[in-house]
Amino acid sequence: MARHRSSALPLAWLYVGLIGYASLYPFSGWRLPGPQALDFLFDRQHFWTPFDLVANLLGYLPFGVLAFGAGVRSGLRAWVAVALAIALGAGLSLSMELLQNFLPRRVPSNIDLALNTLGTVFGALLGLLVHRRGLVARWQAVRERWFIDRSAGGLALLVLWPLGLLFPTPVPLALGQVLERARGALSDALDGSLLAPWAEPWLLAEPRAAAPLPVAEVATVALGLLAPCLLAFAISRRGWRRLVLVAGAVALGLLATTLSTALNFGPDHALAWRTPNAMAGLLGGALVALLLAAVPPRAAAGLGLMALTALVVLVSQAPEDPYFAQSLMAWEQGRFIRFHGAAQWVGWLWPYVAAAYLLGRTASRDEG
Repeated sequence: MARHRSSALPLAWLYVGLIGYASLYPFSGWRLPGPQALDFLFDRQHFWTPFDLVANLLGYLPFGVLAFGAGVRSGLRAWVAVALAIALGAGLSLSMELLQNFLPRRVPSNIDLALNTLGTVFGALLGLLVHRRGLVARWQAVRERWFIDRSAGGLALLVLWPLGLLFPTPVPLALGQVLERARGALSDALDGSLLAPWAEPWLLAEPRAAAPLPVAEVATVALGLLAPCLLAFAISRRGWRRLVLVAGAVALGLLATTLSTALNFGPDHALAWRTPNAMAGLLGGALVALLLAAVPPRAAAGLGLMALTALVVLVSQAPEDPYFAQSLMAWEQGRFIRFHGAAQWVGWLWPYVAAAYLLGRTASRDEG
């Protein structure tokens, strides 16, 4: 079979990272296991809940789909891709269960291993069904009409963007709020070292303002929407399809932000984020995106770099109001641990990874 570039491969790797985070969190108290490290494979005593069963079964299903898709798109026969996906899922689950022996707060389980493997089987078979029905070929045809060559990485970033919005943000659509965490981690790492005096000016910087200027909040929201739109323009062909991409970005931004607010404060407050400044920023970002819809892909990549740089600067100055602090605490204390790993890291790192990707696109000769 012919080989094709596919967003399934980068998404599969990202999903492996999510599985590792969910399986090994909180990454503290590492210890050497005793000689009974493999005893869990033969354990007949189990404590489980229906939620645990469903979570372990469904948790590996997307990996099975993505691993199968990556295999088929790389040129493997369908049955080989199924077998490889199942083997990779079982091996990944076994690795996670073995590593849990090193963590006092995690308990390896043969039931988890079996359910994870079964979930991978279901995912691979689902991928096979989609493949046999010709849906993968149809998607490839649509992708070739809508997007330029070598766009898999950009498509993966666009898929991940709404996931990052599920993690609490100080301002709607304001991804990239990682600098304060980086400062804290660096302060702990350099405490008492020879480099501490050199880093003090940044580590001891004054806290952020208590409230943002309205224009800064509007600009942050606008850039938060404009950045994924420009990323989409950098990998898409010019024409009416870009107008659909802008509409899709607006819809996904609205849905993800509303869902995040509902998770944090309850369904009754799901639309509490819709302040006048937030809505003005959304409207402004959408209008600018529509005005730029005709730019060539390489120019869109350059504009996207500028938008992401400005977004990161503004986000680093955004205040942590009491509501943001409350929702952040709820996530980090485990209330949403099933989503915590993925949404947190995507929300923190998405602008930086997207900027690196767009930097590569500026040197590309692919145009549409």
